Amino acid sequence: MSSPDLVDASRPSPVRTPTMIHRWEDTTFLHWRCDAAVVQPRLPPGLRVEEGDGSAWVSLLPFRMRIRFPGLGRLPWLTFPETNVRTYVEGPDGGRGIFFFSLEAGRASPVVAAHASLSLPYVWADMALRRDRDQVRYRSARRVPGPRGAGYDIEVRWGEPIGKDRLPALDDFLVNRFRLYTVKFGRLLSVDAEHEPWSLRRAEVVRLHQDLIQANGLPAPEGEPLVHASEGVVVRIGAPAFAD
Repeated sequence: MSSPDLVDASRPSPVRTPTMIHRWEDTTFLHWRCDAAVVQPRLPPGLRVEEGDGSAWVSLLPFRMRIRFPGLGRLPWLTFPETNVRTYVEGPDGGRGIFFFSLEAGRASPVVAAHASLSLPYVWADMALRRDRDQVRYRSARRVPGPRGAGYDIEVRWGEPIGKDRLPALDDFLVNRFRLYTVKFGRLLSVDAEHEPWSLRRAEVVRLHQDLIQANGLPAPEGEPLVHASEGVVVRIGAPAFAD
């Protein structure tokens, strides 16, 4: 049984007719505190910074993305490294979700598709992900749009499982998010992403060089990040809906 200072992971709304199925694999979460007054002006109208444990947060997540589309038979997964830089927000529709400052992708075709469909801020990057048991190394350098070369070289050592039923409140706040917000044609959209709550592992940083957060117009993060890792989740992506 969880102790009183621990919380159960929140549950997503069901996505009954997914537009895509994702698998987010070999994921590392790196979270830094940030002043809400710095983050808020970088959000579109209608979104408000949501604070966790007394501050806003900016997170960098490298992982392996796999995509398939319902109704297209047994086509192979479209697979590539991806990274997002994100913060945590409340929407005018009452939802709690994520706003992406950028999403790096190691293939050009998802960049084009995501821009066209949802105006998500995808960037084509030269990326690599290599996992050797519990040692994972991620590398990325932007191609287009720039700033060219912005990216990271991150190596992380994964540790013991935390467990879904022993997830502290702040950890739950940062990882279990089931809605994203974006702006298309001047309108705020929301997209739901249904998946099981993350099964997390403890992790420690072995190497961390990055300027990707700064490339998004944010200040360089200060101090050591809060780090999580996960084998991954299967995600059902819903259709976009107006949120404003």
